[in-house]
Amino acid sequence: MSVLLDGKEGMEYMAMGNEAIARGALEAGVKVASGYPGTPSSEIIERLADVAKEADIYVEWSVNEKVAAEVAAAASFAELRSLASMKQVGVNVASDFLLHLAISGTRGGMVLVTCEDPAAHSSTNEGDSRGYAKMMEFPLLEPGDFQEAKDMTKWAFELSEEIRNLVMLRSVTRMSHASGNVTFGRLPKVEAQAHYHFSGSMLDPDKGPVMSYGFKHAQQQQKLKKAAEIFEDSPFNTYQGPEKPELLIITCSVGNLYCKEAINLLGLEDRVGLLKLGTTWPLPPRLLKKHLSMTGEILIVEEILPFMEENVKVLAAEMAQEIGIKKFYGKHSGQIPSIGELSPDIVIQALVDLLDVGYETVPKEYAEKAGAAAFARAPNRQLTFCPGCPHRASFWSIHNALELDGRQGFVCGDIGCYGMAVLPTGFSTTKTGHAMGSGAGVASGFAKLRQFGMDQPVMAVCGDSTFFHAIVPALVNAVHHKSSFTLVVLDNSGTAMTGFQSHPGLTVNAMKDESPALDIAEICRSMGAKVEVRDPFDLKETQEALNDLMEYQEGAKVLVLKQPCALSPEKKAEKKYNMRVDQEICLGEDCGCNKLCTRIFRCPGLIWDMEKKAARIDEVICAGCGVCADICPSGAIVREEA
Repeated sequence: MSVLLDGKEGMEYMAMGNEAIARGALEAGVKVASGYPGTPSSEIIERLADVAKEADIYVEWSVNEKVAAEVAAAASFAELRSLASMKQVGVNVASDFLLHLAISGTRGGMVLVTCEDPAAHSSTNEGDSRGYAKMMEFPLLEPGDFQEAKDMTKWAFELSEEIRNLVMLRSVTRMSHASGNVTFGRLPKVEAQAHYHFSGSMLDPDKGPVMSYGFKHAQQQQKLKKAAEIFEDSPFNTYQGPEKPELLIITCSVGNLYCKEAINLLGLEDRVGLLKLGTTWPLPPRLLKKHLSMTGEILIVEEILPFMEENVKVLAAEMAQEIGIKKFYGKHSGQIPSIGELSPDIVIQALVDLLDVGYETVPKEYAEKAGAAAFARAPNRQLTFCPGCPHRASFWSIHNALELDGRQGFVCGDIGCYGMAVLPTGFSTTKTGHAMGSGAGVASGFAKLRQFGMDQPVMAVCGDSTFFHAIVPALVNAVHHKSSFTLVVLDNSGTAMTGFQSHPGLTVNAMKDESPALDIAEICRSMGAKVEVRDPFDLKETQEALNDLMEYQEGAKVLVLKQPCALSPEKKAEKKYNMRVDQEICLGEDCGCNKLCTRIFRCPGLIWDMEKKAARIDEVICAGCGVCADICPSGAIVREEA
């Protein structure tokens, strides 16, 4: 059994931040959890799905983040506690519904968990979702350590029910994916009975219809004021340091850990005060007034945007007659960077500059030389698709089909492993890349520009999970408007980039229950698109299909390329072919192909042997897909049935 259920009350466990959040939801008596996979948030739903049957809860990977929020909201309307989980870019997708939900309000406690990615380690951007809490007027909480990740999650449900509205809990990469000691609390036995009451008046928040009408805005703002009052005494807002510090640090989230370490390393416990805020919107004014009165200089430490910094400054300006004029440091003054992740070193440097502390950090020149030396020892390797990845074969065919067509055609992409096709690993094929599903939407727009003289063939690529997430509306639009572009669905049988989570095209759901699989090709045909299905490992048939579809000008066209990801559970460690290079045929640099296999095709399973001056197969990592045998012009690469 998972430690999330088996863990004993009062015992201390090592837990990842996302696991702590999941445990906190269980301790709160959550009954419904939904989300869409995205690093660094995925483990929350995964861990809850692992224990769904034993804990008597319902968990799903929704088709996208908006639907995930709607599913969770339905549970709340029926007086159950619910959670919706997503990464920062997913909040953009859910925002349409969230704006309405914040006005209508909730019943059972509902928590929106957004896990954000400063420095964009696994994202196209490092967007900061906290602004949504302010714009939509619902409370925002940010845990400052792993224990708080659990405890604050549990409290978030209680807060939601007290104010009858959604509560956002924000984590970041180093909170979600790092681990720390967490003392578990009690798991309640919840006998849940879902029922949606709708017989009361429109103004009855408990028994009336749940609607988002403008006349409820005043109620919404009263809820926010109530949250601010509750936050004045929140145990998640803490202060440590002298009564009259030389400098007050105000921080939140993982910045709390960095600040503690910096203060300790510099020995500034008697000079610097640390106010850690767990309730970052709305800010508790009386608590801020008390601490801003302590000193004249304040450093604000937070990741990404100066969200808290600007809100604190507004409060300070309003209180200026009572607390005096303050000097603020942070992102606007340059002590704290406005991009990327924070670290103890960044906070240390800020304190050294502001307090003239005799502490020598690593010189910038030394750090640069050390980094250069480390990279010099590491082998030079570009981002690339995995050995046996069907995307490499797909983009090989797409690139060659466009070259053969000769009309300067191009590909619109979006988010997924296949986003790397803008690089040499995908033969520099994709030429646009934005949000999930945007490739098809942008391509359909390009394809309607023929009346203005544009005759370039246009393609779009998407994954199978992305197809269900965001492609369908764009394809509907394209079919209706007879937009003649070619959509290539790279169907590798799972949400591969984030860990093979289920989606509607598969036969299981998040809880491993058998579920009906939706057929992408049949969905597209039912819309009226011209549809073909191919195996991307069959290069000849795939390229022919692509060139035929480019010639068809009567509307939207779809090519579904089906081949499981090389790392998928059903395929991993299984080889269809054993591959080898016939050394008598491969003439190396004298072959005339100019090392096509290792210089252009670039599968990591192919190696250029510097001693023999010829290609060879790395049998350890070769996935045995057999595609390289088809791209070798001399026939030197041989495949044999495994």
